[in-house]
Amino acid sequence: MLVVKVGGSKGINYDMLCRDLAMLAQGGKRIVLVHGGSDETNQLSEALGHPPRFVTSVSGHTSRYTDRRTLELFMMATGKINAVLVEQLQRQGANALGLRGLDGRLLSGKRKAMIRIIEDGKQKIVRDDWTGTVEQVNTGLLSLLLKEGYLPVIAPIAGSFDGEAINVDGDRAAAAIAAALGAETLLLLTNVPGLLRHFPDESSLISHIPRAEIDDYLPLAEGRMKKKVLGASEALMGGVGRVILGDARRPTPVSDALAGAGTVIG
Repeated sequence: MLVVKVGGSKGINYDMLCRDLAMLAQGGKRIVLVHGGSDETNQLSEALGHPPRFVTSVSGHTSRYTDRRTLELFMMATGKINAVLVEQLQRQGANALGLRGLDGRLLSGKRKAMIRIIEDGKQKIVRDDWTGTVEQVNTGLLSLLLKEGYLPVIAPIAGSFDGEAINVDGDRAAAAIAAALGAETLLLLTNVPGLLRHFPDESSLISHIPRAEIDDYLPLAEGRMKKKVLGASEALMGGVGRVILGDARRPTPVSDALAGAGTVIG
């Protein structure tokens, strides 16, 4: 069982990714694909006059501030990416099925009523927030789809316990899915080779991190990589066999990562 998360940053070739995933699926590998949509959302937000805003939490994590309008734009952007990924996987012979975490209560969690951020050196409270953290995974639905030979492609729009759509972090959502399904491997793909000791120097790749030492490497993670390392830690605590931080720019990104390319944690 393999759960793959691919980011929505620039420089990622979805065609190569889908070709590689389809080959593995046709070889009998059970796969769930989770995707992001950050770059597409940024472009759409700018084009429609609602520029993206990013905030830093008190714990030091940077994320998109999601008011209701931003949530709707995120649903539009991830909907496009989801359809493109399903189309490309279908063209390569994989029976992909597009879903949002909202569908069938696939992913559920509590909506945050407000968030605390650090801005201009001061702690502030921001309301009208439409984000949350995945607390429940509908494993019955996913297991049914996998048993019937589908390759689920999931956008990180979850449902709150009150039935509202919420934006959830894709890496942590993938970690929750991997833990719920008892996956052997969680692969987090991005546009760098893995965790770098001296970002952005790609020659400083850290190839292996022992499972028990993952939290010691969090200070080395820059930007979005912090959420990936956090997601990796949560997946391992949830019983996932190993986590790989891999490079989505490779011609065969998934196969290469499974063969040891990237940062292997476990």
